[in-house]
Amino acid sequence: MILLESNSLGNFLSESLSTFWQFTGFYNCEWTNLVMLLVGIFFIYLAIKRNFEPLLLVPIGFGMLIGNIPFQEGMDIGIYEPGSVLNILYNGVQNGWYPPLIFLGIGAMTDFSALLSNPKLMIIGACAQFGIFGAYMLSLLLGFDPLSAGCVAIIGGADGPTAIFLTSKLNPNLLGAVAVSAYSYMALIPLIQPPLMRLFTTKKERLIKMKTGRAVTQNEKIIFPIVGLILTCFVVPSGLPLLGMLFFGNLLRESGVTTRLAKTASNAMTDIVTILLGLTVGASTQADKFLTPDTIKIFALGFIAFIIASSAGVLSVKLMNLFLPKNKKVNPLIGNAGVSAVPMAARISNNVGLEYDPANYLLMHAMGPNVAGVIGSAVAAGVLLSFLG
Repeated sequence: MILLESNSLGNFLSESLSTFWQFTGFYNCEWTNLVMLLVGIFFIYLAIKRNFEPLLLVPIGFGMLIGNIPFQEGMDIGIYEPGSVLNILYNGVQNGWYPPLIFLGIGAMTDFSALLSNPKLMIIGACAQFGIFGAYMLSLLLGFDPLSAGCVAIIGGADGPTAIFLTSKLNPNLLGAVAVSAYSYMALIPLIQPPLMRLFTTKKERLIKMKTGRAVTQNEKIIFPIVGLILTCFVVPSGLPLLGMLFFGNLLRESGVTTRLAKTASNAMTDIVTILLGLTVGASTQADKFLTPDTIKIFALGFIAFIIASSAGVLSVKLMNLFLPKNKKVNPLIGNAGVSAVPMAARISNNVGLEYDPANYLLMHAMGPNVAGVIGSAVAAGVLLSFLG
């Protein structure tokens, strides 16, 4: 009798241990999980040790670790399992309501004075969007369907929230690859843009000193978001969720009577949404969904789009200078800032300019095309959504 009970206990323990083992990450782990875990660690390394956009790469990198811990399906813990905590948080990405909140924060923290004092800088922001439409044509040539091509192309705007918003509407299956690609190239701006800026400019052009723009009145700052909203959204109503929140946030900043709301939008709310957005975007890179041939194509095309956008911005300034008087020339080094990565691209313009002339501060001049790029990428997304959505 005792022997039978001992055997039953032994069988029970053996089966329990076997079941426990089958639920562990060690049992369910595949080489693809290990690859993505290493990528996540690499992102965290870049953020902490190299200071590459830590506010973006730390949440995304840690999200990659969360999303690629191996587990047995059916436990309701994965980001793609309906009803799980991660899946609920991911709804903000899938349904596209995180990006407008980010745009609200961007509007509340952005000073458009540099653009208002020198409106011709808007041309640079517009020209930088050539990267989006160039990548769209290349994507079609490489076999992507029109909707997927639109998702890939928007990476050229160097605007993560816009890329997520458009992809959530056109092809949600590409959200992980498009979002990580867009944010990766935003973070790698310090490595990608300076060589292009030096390639397309001469030493003489890099030394151009721009005059300080005129003072912008408070009334102009208040009128701008109202007029900007009406003009842009009458042209592309489909961009309303992004542009509406951007200009609303800016009105909160400039009105002078909603300081508390502006501070909340630009600080606490933006930080919270950035955490949720970065973490869930990172977690969406679940190895079985992320490591596909299309992902490689998306990263390659996203890189090309970003190169085209940055180059187009610099070349547009050179073209503009052909028609400007000598005392009103624009330094081509601010052309890279036409992409939507605020304020990273403007800082790069300033840093490269200081390399050639320690007294030539370009930051405020570069903010003009930089904020124009934010508007331009949202308008470009609206155009693509109008034609494809």
